[in-house]
Amino acid sequence: MSNPFFTTQQDRVALARERYFEHGERPSGLVPEPVIQSWNRCLSAGRNPGEKISFDPISKLRISTVLTKNRALIEAASEPIAELETAIAGSRARAMLTSREGVVILASRLTADDGPLLRSVARVGVSVGEAVVGTGAPGVTVNTGEVCIVRGGEHFFRCLEALHCAAAPVRDASGRIVAMLDLTSERGAFRFDAGAMAHMYATCIENRLLVSSARSKLLLRFQSSKAMLHTPLEGLAAVDENGLLCWLNGVGARLLEGQGGSDAGIAAEGVFGLDLRQLLALAHDGRPLPQMLPSGLTLWIAAHLDDRVDHPSTPPLNLTSESAPGHDPATAPAPAPSLDEASRVLIEQTLAQCQGNVSRAARLLGVSRGLLYRRLREWSCAENSPQHPSSKL
Repeated sequence: MSNPFFTTQQDRVALARERYFEHGERPSGLVPEPVIQSWNRCLSAGRNPGEKISFDPISKLRISTVLTKNRALIEAASEPIAELETAIAGSRARAMLTSREGVVILASRLTADDGPLLRSVARVGVSVGEAVVGTGAPGVTVNTGEVCIVRGGEHFFRCLEALHCAAAPVRDASGRIVAMLDLTSERGAFRFDAGAMAHMYATCIENRLLVSSARSKLLLRFQSSKAMLHTPLEGLAAVDENGLLCWLNGVGARLLEGQGGSDAGIAAEGVFGLDLRQLLALAHDGRPLPQMLPSGLTLWIAAHLDDRVDHPSTPPLNLTSESAPGHDPATAPAPAPSLDEASRVLIEQTLAQCQGNVSRAARLLGVSRGLLYRRLREWSCAENSPQHPSSKL
């Protein structure tokens, strides 16, 4: 039976600290397990809970290096951080985006309600990683890969017990954590679900980062309801010129779990039931459409080329009868078109539909006239080059 004198969160944390730091007992059940593990790491590193922490920024040269390295991340996060700043304006909390190493690379604006600790912490170039500040939400998150909340006295250092923080990870296309989004308050505990808020906006940043990385790919957005497209609840996938999945975001991986969709490098057709030409036609249509997957699940799917048609990937090498032993041209299936080839077919079909009117075709494709003229010139030059087979006829 639990002790009735330790019913508040503050009392439980005080008891946990007494048991752990004074008696060496593991305070299981009094504070979250990730916090206990962080306390263990801090003690193993020779840190003392009574230390005073200085929040001095790293050198200007290192700040410049960190900001340059994370430029794409900062661009992806700028708009979501601005929206988050508005959302939490009345909560006396600040938002910070940190690099994987825990260095603040973006922070919401200073407010009149900020306490002295928060004014020191929420600055670009300040390190809030576990090696510097001990137990804190960003440090715990990078170690667990999960959303984390560290409340008051759960911080390893006593001088930080006025802070309450929540953090969520941001991952890149390979699933690696590249940043943490942190919400920190110095004016008491959060009066809203800070973990859920951090997770939602971290997902926004993650999705924008993934979309920006898909410049030479076909981008798919999908969900069971089309109202959830273009929200943090949408699934995202990138398809390459061979019709293979390059990556899935977290929502997409969960939606397609058990359908072979959790790993990159598999055929998109086997997951979504649409081959590359059909996906390009879906992009041409421009509207999300319901599609029953091979698994039987029906999702709304939208495909986007945007300006990606202007950045084709190198078409894959196809084996010929001379290079493939036992290859039979009469029975072998036709090679899958590359994204460049399929894009050309789409452009040519649209031009034919518009009776050669480039302006109208550009509007239908959602690209500029200049882009179409440039692609037509490139194809014309390629066909007239001495190396092109047709030029020798």
